[in-house]
Amino acid sequence: MKRPSMLGQVRKAYRAEPFVPFVLHLADGRRLPVRERFYMVFPPGSRTISVAVSDEAFDFIDAALVTDLRFKRPARRRRRTA
Repeated sequence: MKRPSMLGQVRKAYRAEPFVPFVLHLADGRRLPVRERFYMVFPPGSRTISVAVSDEAFDFIDAALVTDLRFKRPARRRRRTA
């Protein structure tokens, strides 16, 4: 079975219902967390991805620079100790 391209994996993660937070790993070593779908803009037919990195700034990246996509683990609940 053929593995989906990285571009296809990013699109699938972006469109997932329900949305699951993920981290984009880039060729230059950076990691861009995508906490919610609205933190990322990925227009259909485009290879440019925009990811909000703060309240006032976006990183614009070529999707070809994405080397890995990792889903964030849900936060573990801490046990209460008596």
